[in-house]
Amino acid sequence: MAQLYYLLRAQADGRYLVARPRTEDPAQSGGFLLVFKADYDALSYLNAHAPDLSEQFSVEAITPPNLKPLLSRWNFQGLGMVNDPRLPQIDFFNRTAEP
Repeated sequence: MAQLYYLLRAQADGRYLVARPRTEDPAQSGGFLLVFKADYDALSYLNAHAPDLSEQFSVEAITPPNLKPLLSRWNFQGLGMVNDPRLPQIDFFNRTAEP
């Protein structure tokens, strides 16, 4: 059985939910794509931190081999693996630049 990760995507414009560092200019960074280990974790994150927006997002599944092309295509700085959606506890990983 293949591992799946889950992303939150806005239904209105198709953008993914990202975390942006406070110290950086948001215009210069694509931010960190938030990735969840289970679909219910993604929904818990929305319900805990943005309940009024939860109906505006859908959960999308992705396989690990498809993450790297997605990060490149959307020019994300890296990914944020959400370990606990209620706190939230997130591990951030920078994407390595390709030559």
